[in-house]
Amino acid sequence: MPGSSRLPDRYESGSSANLADILERVLDKGVVIVGDIRINLLDIELLTIRLRLIVASVDKAKEMGIDWWEIDPALSSSARRRELSEENDRLRRRVAELEDREPERLEGERGER
Repeated sequence: MPGSSRLPDRYESGSSANLADILERVLDKGVVIVGDIRINLLDIELLTIRLRLIVASVDKAKEMGIDWWEIDPALSSSARRRELSEENDRLRRRVAELEDREPERLEGERGER
């Protein structure tokens, strides 16, 4: 019918349910997209860019052994605390080492006088 405001079937409300189903399946199963870009000049490789993209739910990623966001201090507060704790321990050990050396250095200076 000319002048009808009816949308094509693929854009009607049912399509959002289909999109949700597709997204749920993708996140549940996971999708891997892999690509390499190589730039050569006279059979000399100048540049290689390797692209790896994984689209999956957090649970699926953990199941695959991918959990870098849990150990990245920029993304995880517990990783940030762990990193600060480790740095604090290193600094405490270093201070203890320096304090242990200080009496020896002072005794050495007294003996030289």
